[in-house]
Amino acid sequence: MLDNAVITDWHAHVYFDPARRPDALALREAITTAFPEVTMGRVHDVPVGPHPVPMYQVLFPPALFPALVPWLALNRGGLTVFLHPNTGEALVDHRDRALWLGPQATLKLDVLT
Repeated sequence: MLDNAVITDWHAHVYFDPARRPDALALREAITTAFPEVTMGRVHDVPVGPHPVPMYQVLFPPALFPALVPWLALNRGGLTVFLHPNTGEALVDHRDRALWLGPQATLKLDVLT
């Protein structure tokens, strides 16, 4: 059994298609207002890394998980949010330790090997 201390931080990836970009950006603004301690990544209008659709990343510390994740579940506005811990094992974190809010997408896991 692993100790939670192996989680250095969490990533929440907000997925969107071009038609939902305005909704995704509105959610991004709401996240930064409600949780100013998060670190927002760039908005990617094309798929990057293992992510199959446009997205942006929200990096947050483990202590924020109990507040941020329920908030995302209630306020994601139908957007899919992919969450994973960062433990130093990228493939395992993305494949085996991930959580989904909304429909699950197929990740391009080969880029993590």
